[in-house]
Amino acid sequence: MNPKPDSVMPELSIQNIERVSRDVKRQEIIFSHLADDLIDHICCDVEYEMKDGLTFYEAYMKVKQKMNPRRLKEIQEETLYSIDTKYRYMKNTMKISGVAGATLFGLAGLFKIQHWPGAGLMMSLGALILTFVFMPSALGVLWKETRNKNKLFLFVSAFLTVGFFIFGILFKVQHWQGAAIVLILSGVFGILFFMPSLVISLFRDQENKNKRPVYFIGAAGLIFYMAGLFLKMQHWTGGTACTLIGLAITGAIALPWYTWLTWKDEKYLSSRFLFLIIGSLSILISGALVNLSMQQSYEDGYYPQLEQQQIIYEYLYKNNNSMVAVNHDSLSFPNLEQIHSRTAGLLTLISSVQVKMVQESEGKPGMPAVADKQISQSEYGPEIDYRHLSNPFTLVPVTDFLIPGSKQRQELDNALTDYLNYISDLTKDNELKESLKQIVTSSFLPDGNPEGRMMSLMSGLHSLELLKNNLLTLESHLLIAAANR
Repeated sequence: MNPKPDSVMPELSIQNIERVSRDVKRQEIIFSHLADDLIDHICCDVEYEMKDGLTFYEAYMKVKQKMNPRRLKEIQEETLYSIDTKYRYMKNTMKISGVAGATLFGLAGLFKIQHWPGAGLMMSLGALILTFVFMPSALGVLWKETRNKNKLFLFVSAFLTVGFFIFGILFKVQHWQGAAIVLILSGVFGILFFMPSLVISLFRDQENKNKRPVYFIGAAGLIFYMAGLFLKMQHWTGGTACTLIGLAITGAIALPWYTWLTWKDEKYLSSRFLFLIIGSLSILISGALVNLSMQQSYEDGYYPQLEQQQIIYEYLYKNNNSMVAVNHDSLSFPNLEQIHSRTAGLLTLISSVQVKMVQESEGKPGMPAVADKQISQSEYGPEIDYRHLSNPFTLVPVTDFLIPGSKQRQELDNALTDYLNYISDLTKDNELKESLKQIVTSSFLPDGNPEGRMMSLMSGLHSLELLKNNLLTLESHLLIAAANR
């Protein structure tokens, strides 16, 4: 029997070579000679696989499975690292600053939770390193590796979004002024610039045209998710709704759809895909838990505190009424009655402000609601049921009624000034004079700082409750002093 002749090595067509060339160039290989070498190497591997009778597509898919697309980028990065000193310096700076900044930020969180000293300093240093060292060096490395002007806007918008977000968190945790403004800038850049540019970049991927609807839906879900978390951190209305919509779109539609398309198109699932799924699930689950935790903190924090203030108010109100009634036949009764009358008038004014704020929050713009479900009348005056408020964290009522310059705030300031002028003549001892500081509006209500406009309805109502209770406490001291005299 004659020996079987050696099989002839298949040759790729011009169209096949162009397909390989497009895929390699899509990996943003910036060195032309390196791209040519990689194209030649891949074509040789494909031809070798086609010896066993595979079609070009089957052989090419097999080669791509063996050579992860990320490997092409790694080859270029290794080449850049060996020949470009500036790139090597930026790469090392990026690695060192990234680890150092993230470590400082993580330790600062631990120290903050444990109330150990040094948390503020570490968080500040971590934020500075991440924002002004890591992010610029990462931006330089990405530009060096891609030289893609179309992605430059994506890189810059991502840099600004993350930078403002890091500093917003720092300002928020440290209770520095301007936290709200910085977080607003982060949200604006993230939602209006970064996410759209990311979607445009993904839409330019010709190889995965069938995934474009998933990219669009996923981006919409992430925008809702980011907006919800942002609104939650600012205690603004709509945070819960946006977060839940974002989680539903991303977790129930985009992620399963993307998984199905990838599973259908790829015979072997890459580690990159697995990390994407695991990372997405961890973010979605942690986001849902944060949302529930923040909602629980509202219920376990704001509502009980306000209800406790109401209980204290009722006790002080009843106690002061009893003190005036007990001294009805005493010589000091006229003075006690005048103090009590002036205090009651001021309390009525403050309560009316609270009622108007709730009615505005429950109604439509320019059309306050009656809010019978939220406001009831008792022997102590109007009583607010905080758990039935529809928009407890809206900002509009505070802006309209408590910000300096508003009509109601001027009326409140004038009434408190008249009250302070009246009782200042009654306070003969230093102790009572010191207690007058307890009812100064600047200690409770917003000042002219822009941060004051970020105060929510709940915070404004809580401040007014504290003011009323301090006013009753001061009245109690005044009544005792007048009775003794």
